[in-house]
Amino acid sequence: MIRKAKVSEIQKIMEMTKDCAVKMISEGIHQWNEHYPSRIAFETDVERAELFVLTSENNIIGCMTISDLKDVEYNDIKWLTVDGNNYYIHRLAIHPKAQHQGNAKKLMDFAEAYVSSKNGVSVRLDTFSQNKRNQQFYKARGYVQLGDIYFPKQSEHPFHCFELVLT
Repeated sequence: MIRKAKVSEIQKIMEMTKDCAVKMISEGIHQWNEHYPSRIAFETDVERAELFVLTSENNIIGCMTISDLKDVEYNDIKWLTVDGNNYYIHRLAIHPKAQHQGNAKKLMDFAEAYVSSKNGVSVRLDTFSQNKRNQQFYKARGYVQLGDIYFPKQSEHPFHCFELVLT
């Protein structure tokens, strides 16, 4: 089941994303660290009603943020659509024990349907340039790779921006 997250669940979400970070680092993907994702980011997501969780047997096995706010880091990207009713995916995570079971697909299917229900024009996101599996995942869903952005506190490597235009 996918539903909005509660403030009381932030600790569990933080533990899950830390487990994800450990797994990625073990695979040579230094995407998340002690700076990101942060408790403050998740608290803000909950306050704005933008944080969603995927549950199985009452356990949180995934999360994602769906926001209509454009971060300043995205300003220099040449997006496929004009800024307006666009939505941004952030902090998508699937617990390592629940990966490779179609759960990321469930979250993205939900996100795209959610954005469509809000008459959104497109879904925009970024993914780490060293995370080839994620890049293939988004390309297979029809996302177009655009420019790069940098998050110096996370990595010296860029993050690739993607956009899916909804029809």
